[in-house]
Amino acid sequence: MIGRYRALRRAGLLGINERNLRLVNELNPRRLIRLVDDKRETKRLAMAAGIPTPELYGVIANPFHMRHLESYLDKPDGVVIKPANGSQGNGIQVLMEPMRGGWRRSNGQRALLEDIRFHVNNILSGMYSLSGQPDVAMFEYRVKFDEIFNPISFGGVPDIRIIVVRGIPAVAMVRLPTAESDGKANLHKGGVGVGLDLVTGKTLSGMQNGKTTDIHPDTANPLKNFSVPHWDAMLEMAAKAYDVTGLGYLGADIVLDKGKGPLLLELNARPGLAIQIANRIGIRPLLNATLEADTEGMDALARVELARKLYRQNVPEVV
Repeated sequence: MIGRYRALRRAGLLGINERNLRLVNELNPRRLIRLVDDKRETKRLAMAAGIPTPELYGVIANPFHMRHLESYLDKPDGVVIKPANGSQGNGIQVLMEPMRGGWRRSNGQRALLEDIRFHVNNILSGMYSLSGQPDVAMFEYRVKFDEIFNPISFGGVPDIRIIVVRGIPAVAMVRLPTAESDGKANLHKGGVGVGLDLVTGKTLSGMQNGKTTDIHPDTANPLKNFSVPHWDAMLEMAAKAYDVTGLGYLGADIVLDKGKGPLLLELNARPGLAIQIANRIGIRPLLNATLEADTEGMDALARVELARKLYRQNVPEVV
């Protein structure tokens, strides 16, 4: 056991305990974590800072507000329903468009009004919230994902996760929907995570269910060498997330809308470590360099340039 631990240390792999002690506990004061645990607050902060996010159509905070449900659903291009305090994609329902007295879900099934009302009541009860406390249902613009990812995606919206340390983007991956994940870009449900070169925005290797892979399980297409559009803008958005929250360790989740470009979906104060498997690197050396960097007086753009420099010093370019 000790030998395995030492081998992981030599490989630069960061473990959960070290993440919690060095990053979450030291860099993320509890009073600031609430800013990202509540997606309404995250959206408010992002909008105030000029960071684009999906439009919020409305919220239902209690049964009395249920009278607004049909007006929130009256969107020809669909709507996304999500719990304000949910995690890991739980409780999110994507309605694509009206369909024969109901709405078509992202999996092709029809949802009737009573089905949606039942789901919203479950959200209000706290079924999907981080703490199990009563929650709020949010109704948002449905992202029309960029078709660049069609060859390596299945049935849903891919997203980009960028981990930011002290305002410096450190490591990134794109999360791809699969049939197993029911069209959701969720690694816990069987989605595919693909590492990204932080300098170029190109896809590298991938992982699914904790195991490495080089092809998408549904399309059978190679995962490597896709260039993420608007990569510079995404890095700047992630860096700005530090400015608006003050969190020294966070994950910025960004989606690419084919008409609106990059949109900040949400922020996470406890981003996981599967990103190491997706990139096939241990991120401790990179994190150490990021933690030691002098960022005094740097704005978001300057920190992005520093991020590229630190990344290339610690991670060789894959060709």
